[in-house]
Amino acid sequence: MRKKVTLKQLAKELNLSISTVSKSLKNDPEISQKTINRVHELANFYNYKPNALAVSLKSNKTKTIGIILPEILNHFFAKALFGIEQEASKRGYKIVTCITNESYKKEVEYVEMLNYSSVDGFIVALSQETQVLNKFDHYQVLNRDNVPVVMFDRVSDEIDCDKVVVDDKEASKNAIQYLIDTGCTRIAMITTIGDLSVAKLRLEGVKEVTDNNEKVSLIELSVKDADTFENKIENFLKNNDIDAVLGLDETAAAVTINMSLKLGYKIPSDISVIGFTDGLLSKHSYPKLTTVSQHAEDLGARAAQILVNQLDDLTENHKTKTEVIKTSLIVRDSTN
Repeated sequence: MRKKVTLKQLAKELNLSISTVSKSLKNDPEISQKTINRVHELANFYNYKPNALAVSLKSNKTKTIGIILPEILNHFFAKALFGIEQEASKRGYKIVTCITNESYKKEVEYVEMLNYSSVDGFIVALSQETQVLNKFDHYQVLNRDNVPVVMFDRVSDEIDCDKVVVDDKEASKNAIQYLIDTGCTRIAMITTIGDLSVAKLRLEGVKEVTDNNEKVSLIELSVKDADTFENKIENFLKNNDIDAVLGLDETAAAVTINMSLKLGYKIPSDISVIGFTDGLLSKHSYPKLTTVSQHAEDLGARAAQILVNQLDDLTENHKTKTEVIKTSLIVRDSTN
């Protein structure tokens, strides 16, 4: 295997100064084209690559963004990550992604590790445990060190940073109103993510509509233990007279469809179902699930744009703000 060649070695072999070689590699107009061609020819022969650490120390930038996600099996976060990577790459940045698996402890460790590794900034969706504990000291440290942070989807008002969110409250209002407009009056609201900020906003939206409608009754079920999702939702459907379910997350809606069919209910003639997140469960359930699309890829791309604009000093007199991405209700076969 050929040894990695250094800038100093290139300069020695070409009988040039290190400065001249460095400028030639950047096609500096101060250097003659003949010298530039000589330098590039030898650099290509040795497959020379600049030392990334040296470049970052000189520029005080690593051109790297730290991404903190609560999980990756979730279709929403997978699509958001795709949007982040595409946008970051387009702007010349690499990403380092860490998955907390909903753990506060892991989130703290990853933030510290990436900050110590000198990433230029962070894009973050909070873990469930972090939101439950309401502890954000690790982000206060980033603020103190002037490390730019953009939070998306799962955010906290206690952190002074840019945020990109979807219109969760408005989305749930539109979804529940759609069920009412199609004749549903005995509606269940089911969730498996009740502790998260997004679920709380969605519930607020639901109640803003149903609390003012005397013709509509609302029943709530929040399930936290993944091992008991199916049994609890099955028993809930068996013991309550309902004609519609709004699942505040994709899992709740998909399990509702499965358990309804198991109990002999017809969808949507007996029970209409709407979920959130237009993921694989929604597209491949039977019948296909009517769902709120949060445009995760666009959301991730926008978070990356906001962060890179800060890092590249394209945002003058920057003041933190929250941007809202509009959702869409995709009507499929699980509703009338």
